[in-house]
Amino acid sequence: MKNDQFGTLTRRRFLTLTTIGGATLAAGPAVLWSTEAQAKSAAQTLSIGREQDNTTFDPILTIQNADIWVLDNMNANLVRVTYNGKGLEPDLAESWKVSDSGQHYTFKLRDGIKFSDGTPIKSSDVKFSLERLRDQKDSVMANMYQIISDITTPSDQEVQVTLSKPSAPFLSTMAMFAASILPESTVKARGDKFGTNPVGAGAFKLKAWHRQDKVILERNEHYWANHKVKLDRVEWVYIPNDNTRILNLESKQVEAAIFIPFNRIDALKRRSGIAMDLDPSSREDFMIINHAKKPLNDVRVRRALFMGVNREAIVKVALFGHGKVSNSFIPAGALYYNPDNKAYPYDPDKAKALLKEAGAENITLDLLIPAGNSVDDQVAVLLQSFYQKIGIKINITKQEEGQQWNSLQAGKYDLSLDYWTNDIIDPDEKATFCLYGYDDNRSYFTNYKNPEVKKLIVEGRRTLDKAKRKQIYDKLQRIAMRDVVYVNLYYSPFRNASLSDVQKFYQNPTGRFMLEETSIKT
Repeated sequence: MKNDQFGTLTRRRFLTLTTIGGATLAAGPAVLWSTEAQAKSAAQTLSIGREQDNTTFDPILTIQNADIWVLDNMNANLVRVTYNGKGLEPDLAESWKVSDSGQHYTFKLRDGIKFSDGTPIKSSDVKFSLERLRDQKDSVMANMYQIISDITTPSDQEVQVTLSKPSAPFLSTMAMFAASILPESTVKARGDKFGTNPVGAGAFKLKAWHRQDKVILERNEHYWANHKVKLDRVEWVYIPNDNTRILNLESKQVEAAIFIPFNRIDALKRRSGIAMDLDPSSREDFMIINHAKKPLNDVRVRRALFMGVNREAIVKVALFGHGKVSNSFIPAGALYYNPDNKAYPYDPDKAKALLKEAGAENITLDLLIPAGNSVDDQVAVLLQSFYQKIGIKINITKQEEGQQWNSLQAGKYDLSLDYWTNDIIDPDEKATFCLYGYDDNRSYFTNYKNPEVKKLIVEGRRTLDKAKRKQIYDKLQRIAMRDVVYVNLYYSPFRNASLSDVQKFYQNPTGRFMLEETSIKT
């Protein structure tokens, strides 16, 4: 996903101390510090500086990248995305069969697989996890899984999933973080506290979560491919300020740092002892528009907002050329992306004319941005300048990212800078989250609704012919641009840096950090 936070998506914020198998969850950095320092010096430990803290480790209650990227290495699915992010491969299911009708899937689980607490993984856990994802009221991505009509478990190692209709993206959705397989008995026993006290089946398991400081993972000895994992410990360290994050990397307080500001990329490339990686991504940055507020409910005003932005200048000035303007809600290079989809041009005169026609001259709008993000700071100032030229006053408001997301979810905003990354290779996920409008997240909280778009999204799922699917997604891309669901800004690579002795610190196009492959040269 997504920049990805929550509201009802993550209602559970536990600030009291909680015990996780002997480890302590705390709001501050002091707890267990001496123990952590000793463990780090004795083990293959990778500390990663990041701009956001976690919110929950319950995979069905979040759409936030900070959560997803940790969950990806704590949990396992029936199938998973390949290392290069372009295909699917077996995970907990060693094989699967699809009926000729395309409606019946039979998954065979691997022998002897276990959760991180050592309990066996059974087909009943798969059934429970998928039904919970589909049926629980506050499940964020539930809409994508309504097509599952029945799940049966002929044996502890066999799962049969029946769909109400054939679904082209179904197998891809099985690789999504939300479809992680969880232990039924543990989830039921821990209830609302599972999000802070999780059990999964991935390469790592939760050791401790110090709120606003760090998340500590340790190697999961029960992981089915544990023999391939080289790291003993992973620390996700919360460092919201971009410059501080880089200083911590340069001083070797962390081994890696993500979300490197664009203006520091070229210098870090030249820095001895640091590897600066620009990995191909599915990221799109955009400006969200609240269609529920006047005059933003008028498409003429939204088109003026689009045409009033010099997006090429943003790429040049704020990104230092490390990106390109976006022309579609589907990320560049992704499945069914249309490079010829036409975007509105930069035309301030036309924008002013549209505002006058809509009776929306000399309006004032609030622009919400995350605090501490130097790139968004610069983009916001550029937007403020562009919009001043067409008669729109922009007030820039900064909020901590969790607070910003809560504001979006509650509809308490006019405009907001945000971004998306795909979690699966199929465009259905983003189409559902950003355009569907009638359930779940109200078209990424823009409140955009279009009955034709809703129908096309459903049709896109049910159409198996690739050429016909492409036509559907071509049309969706045209309509989304015509209606200005949001202002498309730019595509950019993942930009991460690590010390040169860190091997294979890689983020694939779906955003997954492939930490099962990472090691530290000693």
